[in-house]
Amino acid sequence: MAFLKRLGWYLVGLSIGIVFLVFFLKKKSDETGTEFCYFPNCRVLKDMRSKPLVFSENIGTTTKDSLMVKSFLKVGNIDFGKSDTKSKPCKTYFITNTVEGKDWVLWAKNCTDNVMIEKVIVAND
Repeated sequence: MAFLKRLGWYLVGLSIGIVFLVFFLKKKSDETGTEFCYFPNCRVLKDMRSKPLVFSENIGTTTKDSLMVKSFLKVGNIDFGKSDTKSKPCKTYFITNTVEGKDWVLWAKNCTDNVMIEKVIVAND
């Protein structure tokens, strides 16, 4: 019986500590803008957000909406199967995102000093 009592108190303390850490780290990350990116999708998008955007010449003026492109770089999903991650000097990424019920696709080249936006199209048209 003593073991179960100790286990119960341990779990109570552990749960209080976890709740405290969640609120503390959430507040800390909101203030400083820090992000914990461990997965490849998150790491690549974070790297691309830190660089200036350059739009390709073949993109029309209607797709030069930088807010849409920034939403791709914030919540988009990279399809690594369709992306060319081994090309030099710039890696090409195929990023998908759903905006207003439509599936959009963005092709971007991630270079060392900037991100070149090659093409933005609606995937389900």
